[in-house]
Amino acid sequence: MKNSQHLNQIILCIISLFLIASCAEPKHKKGKNDKINLLEVKERILLDFENESDIKAIELQNARSKLIVNEGNHGLEINFDSLNNHDSSVYINPSNTWNFNDYESAALVLDIENSTKSSTHIYIYTYDKSGAFQLSNVAVPAESNNSYLIELKVPSFLLNTGIRNDPPSWPHNYISTIWRGGTKTLDTSAITSIRLLISGVLENKQLIIDNLRVVKPNNFDPEYLTGLVDEYGQNAKQDFAGKVYSADQLRSFSQQEQENLTDQQFPSRSTFNGWINGPKLKSTGYFRAEKYQGKWSLVDPEGYLFFSNGIANIRMANTSTITGYDFDAALIKQRDAGDYTPEDSIGLNTAPKQAWPSRHISSQLRADMFTWLPSYSEAAGANYGYRRSVHSGSLKKGETFSFYRANLARKYATQNEEALMQDWRDTTIKRMHNWGFTSFGNWVDASFYQMNRLPYFANGWIIGDFKTVNSGNDYWGAMPDPFDPVFTQRTNKAIKKIADEVKDNPWCVGVFIDNEKSWGSMGSPSLQYGIVINGLKKNANDSPLKQEFINHLKNKYQNIENLNSAWDLKHTSWAQLSQPVELTSYNAQMLGDFSELLYLYADAYFSRVDKALTKYMPNHLYMGPRFAHWAMTPEVLKAAAKYVDVMSYNYYREGIDQPYWDFLAELDKPSIIGEFHNGAIDSGLLNPGLIHAESQFDRGEKYKSYLNSVIENPYFVGAHWFQYIDSPLTGRAYDGENYNVGFVSVADIPYTPLVKAAQEVNKSLYIKRFGK
Repeated sequence: MKNSQHLNQIILCIISLFLIASCAEPKHKKGKNDKINLLEVKERILLDFENESDIKAIELQNARSKLIVNEGNHGLEINFDSLNNHDSSVYINPSNTWNFNDYESAALVLDIENSTKSSTHIYIYTYDKSGAFQLSNVAVPAESNNSYLIELKVPSFLLNTGIRNDPPSWPHNYISTIWRGGTKTLDTSAITSIRLLISGVLENKQLIIDNLRVVKPNNFDPEYLTGLVDEYGQNAKQDFAGKVYSADQLRSFSQQEQENLTDQQFPSRSTFNGWINGPKLKSTGYFRAEKYQGKWSLVDPEGYLFFSNGIANIRMANTSTITGYDFDAALIKQRDAGDYTPEDSIGLNTAPKQAWPSRHISSQLRADMFTWLPSYSEAAGANYGYRRSVHSGSLKKGETFSFYRANLARKYATQNEEALMQDWRDTTIKRMHNWGFTSFGNWVDASFYQMNRLPYFANGWIIGDFKTVNSGNDYWGAMPDPFDPVFTQRTNKAIKKIADEVKDNPWCVGVFIDNEKSWGSMGSPSLQYGIVINGLKKNANDSPLKQEFINHLKNKYQNIENLNSAWDLKHTSWAQLSQPVELTSYNAQMLGDFSELLYLYADAYFSRVDKALTKYMPNHLYMGPRFAHWAMTPEVLKAAAKYVDVMSYNYYREGIDQPYWDFLAELDKPSIIGEFHNGAIDSGLLNPGLIHAESQFDRGEKYKSYLNSVIENPYFVGAHWFQYIDSPLTGRAYDGENYNVGFVSVADIPYTPLVKAAQEVNKSLYIKRFGK
């Protein structure tokens, strides 16, 4: 494409900044996997356990270690007590910080051996002296011994590609860890620690580590992103199982699948997929929750026990990717202040025809990733869309393209929207029945709502121009001020809109409202009580939340002198407290009051949502806000449990591990997993997802382990896999997620090992949950 030569020159300039002079010969010894780097990358050993100082650098958390000898060399065996502890770690803390300033580009390599029969997902943190960190993940395969690469500073880190994890930018034969978060600008002159973390697993883990070294990446490829995507949305630079090379092949795959698909439910299922061979409880005509023989359960409209096992995000809204093209902004209809649907939940939203002549490249980097994009005059042009805003990425807005929808059009040989979507919905429901799922998960397209073939969950968001407050970790956005009357107005209007879509349909189990909000997290006062601390920084004249906080403190302390004594303040009046208050230290009394104020805040939020749902959707369950495990506190959970019918949690780990979930007994509420998944790197995608498996087969094994851990827990009434379709290779338009987490690929081809695993679990679901 035009200007690509200029872009490559820019990338070459970036790369030239990283070229380094040769360094002294390292005292390298080969890793136990006996691999030899084909490029003879220079390596410098940092730690190899051949001397006592290396042993002293090790710090353990909920783990044990012992020195072992393998082929004459020492290694460190780590036995993680991960069955009894949510987190277990090994820290490598050098006596003197590591300085890699003489490496203009640098990466770490660590040999890791896993002699057990199951893969191990590990989180790898690298810290500098400021406390900043870089986080990467990797799955260590079962019965393996390999060298793992952790990039610290490379040219690609200077580029915002709009992809969560880029393809390798230089050739090597290590196993690359997947960048997850933190900073890409560590102070590499002062690396203080490396942490290997095992978290949320269902068994004790064992690893052997050895030969930590720093390497100098070289031979950077300025075209590592060019021509990445083929015309089917797949990785053009890799071959893999299930890859499509022609439309005929795509249709052939589809015909083979259709021959084995029926709309038949699994045996022993009721009309609504409840357990027809189980007890018959009270039927109300709608879904409800009841504790049966010590286990919480949903009950279907006919009175049968119901466990919700489903797949989330079955819709077109998240199938598109940013192309690197844009239009004259004046020709694009902007969002209306009264919109109730977030930008990423809207369909393709194609740019208006009058804007097409103004189409231009807004990012050469993005545009060059694609080997093919159609013109708007072609039939395939119907798969273009537009995003007026994004959460994160290389561009703040722009044209999108859905390769998934384009492949559906090829597969069903039609561009007629109604016919195409009907074929897609019909196949999707047949798959759900064939695979044994009892329901959809969250974010199923509303066009499924009135089909009455599979139970579903409605969803909605409370967005608008109400006041907000920062939590200190506002990943998806600031928190609402529920005391603002505008919040109540928007809540009522949003839920009425959902009610109008559902139409009191008994196939609707319940409603999720909002998702992964930043309620706070445990670990420090500022993390747990950020909403309160930042709320107090506001002026009460402009913050209903601040005014309610003051009212609570007035009722408790009666006068400002009592508050001053308790909080060690010197305010002269309540009016002074109404001004922004900066608190830098917190005594025990303050923390107790913060806890009360956080509960007050959460109670206000949940009570208003519950009131609106009771008014507009009284027959459907309030499924809660889908708590992220990184953003929930005891105060917020307690407030939620007072109002919601089913508590919902998005939990990305390998399973329901104890004692992390002990709080469920205290709440004693029916609970559901709103999101979980895993992925692998053998699919052509660049990022496995939030939890890594070693292969497609291993994805199925991990799926079974997770689901069984949910089924065996008496408080859970279901679990929803996220998501139906793989993320786009170049990242979903909203935030660049490019995960192999689908039950189907971008070509709409199911991952057979994952499907078989789901069928195996679902065949015995009710027997395993409730017994014979």
